[in-house]
Amino acid sequence: MKSIPHPIQYQGSKRNLAAVILRYVPKGVDCLIEPFAGSAAISIAAAARKMAKSYLVNDLNQPLAELLRLIVEFPVETASFYEQVWGAQHDDSIEHFYRVREDFNRTQDPRLFLYLLARCVKGSVRYNSNGLFNQSPDKRRFGTRPKTMRANILGVSALLKGKSRFSSLDYREVLASAKSTDLVYMDPPYQGVCGERDSRYFSGIGHSDFIASLEELNARGISYIVSYDGRRGDKTFGESLPSSLDLAHIELDAGRSSQSTLLGRDEVTYESLYLSQALTDKLTHKPADYRQPRTQQFVLLEPAAHYA
Repeated sequence: MKSIPHPIQYQGSKRNLAAVILRYVPKGVDCLIEPFAGSAAISIAAAARKMAKSYLVNDLNQPLAELLRLIVEFPVETASFYEQVWGAQHDDSIEHFYRVREDFNRTQDPRLFLYLLARCVKGSVRYNSNGLFNQSPDKRRFGTRPKTMRANILGVSALLKGKSRFSSLDYREVLASAKSTDLVYMDPPYQGVCGERDSRYFSGIGHSDFIASLEELNARGISYIVSYDGRRGDKTFGESLPSSLDLAHIELDAGRSSQSTLLGRDEVTYESLYLSQALTDKLTHKPADYRQPRTQQFVLLEPAAHYA
């Protein structure tokens, strides 16, 4: 498969794990729903593989959700606006970044947000206690070049235009709309580091509230996948989802962490993936491990042909 376009740089995006995660998407999905879309990496990758008839892209961060909509529905205009903002930075790029950041925090214009995401340090979003974007510029680079950005924007639009809906709602409201023929992919704010408030996220969620939502999805027979916790070496991040939810728990090898590399440690990061029983019941040719006790952890790196 040719390279998949991605206009939005977003730390924590599942772009690099998308191919593995999508092994667990069954055939015949009506709508792929992302309540915590972020950069919409899973929806974009699934659309490139034609894995669902439609897509519901939601994020509580309204400028981000609106930016995704503009990229899909108005690609030429969005790319041209980015080129204009990007091209104005060369007299004093640092001052320009802070001026754009101030304008964005005042207006919440999602088109300005695209430049900030492309230029900020490591594509890492940061918010202050007032919910204002406060990340600094990467002083080593100017951000994605307009030609490359335009190609990425047009590519995503070609994949999702005419088959996607966008919203900025509480995740529980989005989950209430899911049907048994849909698939929900959830990558909620990373609770392993921050609990319910983290400067990397516009808003956090409560662990107990999230579990209650999953219980409701189970009762309704909704198929879903959750990326939720993980570990690096012997250190775990976040609370595991309880065995009472009857989920298949899979560990994905996310590679050696940058922090471990800097410290000279040979530690691999594993990210957890949870699959609902309604989903695993739809997957064909399931490996025997699926029938092991649901509390068991295992590393599953089977070839894609083993799945639906």
